[in-house]
Amino acid sequence: MDITIRRIRPEEYTALGELTCRAYIDGGLLDFGEEDPYADVLRDVASRDAQAEVYVAVDEADTLLGGVAFVPDGGPFADIAVPGEAEFRMLAVDEKARGRGTGEALVRTCAERARATPGCVRLVLSTQPTMYAAHRVYGRLGFVRTPERDWSPIPAVPLLTYALELY
Repeated sequence: MDITIRRIRPEEYTALGELTCRAYIDGGLLDFGEEDPYADVLRDVASRDAQAEVYVAVDEADTLLGGVAFVPDGGPFADIAVPGEAEFRMLAVDEKARGRGTGEALVRTCAERARATPGCVRLVLSTQPTMYAAHRVYGRLGFVRTPERDWSPIPAVPLLTYALELY
């Protein structure tokens, strides 16, 4: 399957929001499913795109396969990035597109964007402990665990952190 990564189009906001929310629910990452307060945040791609760079993966028929938010240089949408770091968030891949390199292609795009950002020395991310497939992708691409930066947005949600040194 050929995968193209490009910036999202406004007419795709709703579809990516639903895809992202569904991926988190199916992955057991939202305690209250559709009723979880974070579901609304995941669906709000327009706000994400206003504060970060949202990229999508599409196939040859322009079918949406997944997406990610790239935050250059510790921008307003960052959770953990500090100046000199870029971050990516809300990586999600449609269930039908998993295992085909879609997530890896999105992460590689974020790494390329980070390398192209003047003064950026590292790309960071947060992930839930149970996202084993994602952890394997990060390791394959050279990310290393940074346990000293692990954090929790709310007490019941521990997040692991990873970093990729760019130079």
